[in-house]
Amino acid sequence: MARPRKWRKVCCLPDNDRFGPIGSVINSEAFVVMSIDEYETIRLIDLESFTQEECASQMGIARTTVQGIYNDARRKLADSLVNGKIMHIEGGDYVLCSGHDRACECGGCRGHKCEK
Repeated sequence: MARPRKWRKVCCLPDNDRFGPIGSVINSEAFVVMSIDEYETIRLIDLESFTQEECASQMGIARTTVQGIYNDARRKLADSLVNGKIMHIEGGDYVLCSGHDRACECGGCRGHKCEK
C-alpha cells in the first residue's frame, strides 16, 4: 500500500488563478495546470527569497519534496511563457494556513496581512 501524501501548508491562494497571452484562443491543448503547492514554492523561493530548506520548513514537508515541486513548477512556467499557453492554478494536496501560526514566517498569510 502506498504511503499517503502529506498535506502542504500554503499561506495564501493566488488572487488571480489564470495567466496567459492576451487575446489567445482558449482550447484544452493551450492550458498548463499548476497546483496550489507548486504556486506556493514559486512564491516562497523566487518572490520571498526563501531557501529550499526554509520553504520546506514553512510548508511542513521535506526539502527533497520541495525541490521536486519547485522543478515541476518551473517547467510549467517555462512551458506557459515559451509556448504561449494559458496557466491555470488549481488543486493539489494543501491546507490553507490560518495566519495565526507562530511558526509562519513568510508574512504572506491573509492573517498576517490583516494584522499589519
